[in-house]
Amino acid sequence: MAQAKPGRSDRQLSPEKTAAILQGGMQEFLTRGYAATSMDRVAIAAKVSKATVYSHFQDKEGLFNALIRQLVNQKFQSIFGAEDEQLLHRDPQLVLREFANRILDVGQSEPQFLNFLRLIIGESGRFPQLARAFVRNIEQTTFRRICHYFTHCPHLHLADPEATARIFVGSLVHFMIVQEMLHGKDILPMERDRIIGTLIAMIVEGRSPAA
Repeated sequence: MAQAKPGRSDRQLSPEKTAAILQGGMQEFLTRGYAATSMDRVAIAAKVSKATVYSHFQDKEGLFNALIRQLVNQKFQSIFGAEDEQLLHRDPQLVLREFANRILDVGQSEPQFLNFLRLIIGESGRFPQLARAFVRNIEQTTFRRICHYFTHCPHLHLADPEATARIFVGSLVHFMIVQEMLHGKDILPMERDRIIGTLIAMIVEGRSPAA
């Protein structure tokens, strides 16, 4: 069957229809996986025509990328409560603790985000473009701003701010994945405050809290 072509009247969707399509897409992807999801099923879930879905998102990959952008922006943009220049003048221990807690809060309080992350990891072998899109969006909304902070904060004197930013984010993401996705709470339990406190001490003071 030929793919539906966008009609002129469908090009400008209402916010309600856009939200319905994104919600329907999320539901289908999480239920069926990327490969088994079709735009037909998304249209049925969203209660709109297939032509409407195609006119706004072109294809399944476009819809998935839109979901990535929405999820990353919603969950990770909120990590930064202040503008970059304001953050530079605050105590770095307080700033980094807020960053860390907000990142880990996403994993503990947002099961949909973790389920979506599972989907991306699980499908990354067959559909590497999905993982690339996720990493690009994370880099734009989270890593880049943390790297900027490490580079310009006058209270920190880091030999390699970019590598330090990757260590900071990577440690927290690893902790989130192990604890929340791989049942680490039962196998390798550890309080988040220990991870956060040690990580910040190593970055800010170059030592462990017990030193």
